[in-house]
Amino acid sequence: MHSYDVMVIGTGTAGQTVAHELKEKGLTVAVVEKSDTPGGTCALAGCQAKKWFYEGAEAAAKSNHLKGKGILSTPRVAWADFLREKNKFTTAVPGNTLTSFKKAGIDVISGVARFYDENILDIDGRKISARFFVIASGARPMPLSIEGIGNAISSNQFLELPSLPRHFVFIGGGFISFEFAHFVTRLGDGDSRQTTILEAAPRPLGPFDAEMVSLLVAASNAEGIDVHTGVQISAVEQHGNAFRVITNDGVSYAADVVVNSAGRLADIDDLELDRAGIDYSHRGISVNARMQTTQPHIYAVGDCASTLQLARVADYEAMVAANSILGTKAGQTWLEMDYSAIPAVLFTYPQYGMVGYTEDALKSAGIPYAKSFGKNLTWPTYRRIGMANAAYKILVGTDGKFLGAHILSDNSTGIINTIRLAMLNRIPVGTLYQQSIMSPYPSRESDILYMLEPLSPKR
Repeated sequence: MHSYDVMVIGTGTAGQTVAHELKEKGLTVAVVEKSDTPGGTCALAGCQAKKWFYEGAEAAAKSNHLKGKGILSTPRVAWADFLREKNKFTTAVPGNTLTSFKKAGIDVISGVARFYDENILDIDGRKISARFFVIASGARPMPLSIEGIGNAISSNQFLELPSLPRHFVFIGGGFISFEFAHFVTRLGDGDSRQTTILEAAPRPLGPFDAEMVSLLVAASNAEGIDVHTGVQISAVEQHGNAFRVITNDGVSYAADVVVNSAGRLADIDDLELDRAGIDYSHRGISVNARMQTTQPHIYAVGDCASTLQLARVADYEAMVAANSILGTKAGQTWLEMDYSAIPAVLFTYPQYGMVGYTEDALKSAGIPYAKSFGKNLTWPTYRRIGMANAAYKILVGTDGKFLGAHILSDNSTGIINTIRLAMLNRIPVGTLYQQSIMSPYPSRESDILYMLEPLSPKR
């Protein structure tokens, strides 16, 4: 039986990070991949792939907002051309992934990995042992128990559509639906589009701040995106080349394309985790702060773990797992996960970026806080680009430390990252205000002064 120091299951961003880190430190490493397109969701059908469409959608949105303010006509866009440019990137991902493993001396084993026991993997009948295992199997589109759901396409398939029909219905009111709905609205080939989001919960985007979500919904409505909540879907019916989404109360929504964008589940069904004594739930594999499962020599990182499904979180988790495996060789960095200041950005237009607590979460936890809030901002920053719905909410504790931040803007990423760093380094609001006075001006980043001033101690 062949044996390695470490077996990694999955070749997405988490699997690549941990495999390369451990190989560089002298361990023997193999990765197992069941897909014939290695590389993972982020690169192939997620954060990297979608950005090819987002950049075009943002450019089109800015031009549309500036029509009559210096832009004479709105741009002509071609979805098929954005698709072609995206595919130039994604088609190279599998080959590049395998090449990087080969150059590093990491063995790649094709097949479906199953635990034979806590020390052995069965890969299509071939048994391989290891001292450590890292599960980085990622996530898959969430299946829905709706009659006719097979008539809906997945989020992966959406990113491969050769053209954009006029009528879309997105099932689910999360990240994927909002981002893709904004792509559809901005990147259609000339004709107006009817785009609908159907969410079962009382409001969409549950993890985000309710007040800020309502502002994003209003901005989406203004662009022709209808958002319906409290919707229970009973069936997706096909009628010729079109479809109808039927709700429990008899309402129906017509569509040329229906997208199941209700989120993603940990891809762990094949792994036979029970044989290895690994605890898991519908949220994914249970892990501690060092990314260890209930078997201390078996780790889970990335979207398959019961943590946060974000690419950079996956990379950080991979480094923590690698350093836990390396022990004292790793030094004192990347020791444990800290999820208290994880940024999340919704790539709609405007973007919605957040970090830390929502206001409702602070209220529920009984944590006292102060707030600076503004909506429909008329600062020159936004007048220059014709954006009428920029907004912000900054939340700080009684000690002046940041508790959370929420930004609707065309560059929420930069502002959110500034506040994230302040949270990590325990920089109080007054200090960040003072340090931000010399920000490049005028810019989105310099606007942070206006956001912080109401919370900054009087000098």
